Amino acid sequence: MNLTIPNLLSILRMGLIPWFAISVLDGDATRALWIFAIAGVTDALDGFIARFWRQQSALGAYLDPLADKLLLVTAYVMLAIPNLRLGLVIPAWVTALVITRDVVIVVVALVMHLAVGISRFPPSPLSKINTAAQLLAIVGVLLSSRSSVFEAIAGFLVLLVAALTIGSGIEYIYRANRMAAQRE
Repeated sequence: MNLTIPNLLSILRMGLIPWFAISVLDGDATRALWIFAIAGVTDALDGFIARFWRQQSALGAYLDPLADKLLLVTAYVMLAIPNLRLGLVIPAWVTALVITRDVVIVVVALVMHLAVGISRFPPSPLSKINTAAQLLAIVGVLLSSRSSVFEAIAGFLVLLVAALTIGSGIEYIYRANRMAAQRE
């Protein structure tokens, strides 16, 4: 196993997930926000270190996105639990959309690999915008109890995530279909 600094940072990010969940369950939005911010910093650092000091690895290619997805899914599931005294609750249907899209992408990528040998399925610009909106929505929800302005912004961001999730999911299916057709 190749335990480079970037890989250790990804593992650290995964280790922060239970602490984030506990903070949300405790109703401590400030602590959850700090943990989420630290996870974000480790994500930025692991990518920078991997590129700058050429510490990219096959293990890191799996660990980094896995840590990101585990954190996002955990955040959406936890912040969809009603009555946690955190402010705005993410509607369960938005959480279901976010998780379903990610599952569909993984399944489509696996089918593409097995059926037509496509092993690289890079994210599109729309998908990157969707991920950024997902992250901002989490921050917004964690800040939503502080003021009605934050609550309104968080509400908008959650609806934006729903729209972008649907749009990027459709785009992934379209791209996969087009890539498969080019291989045949």
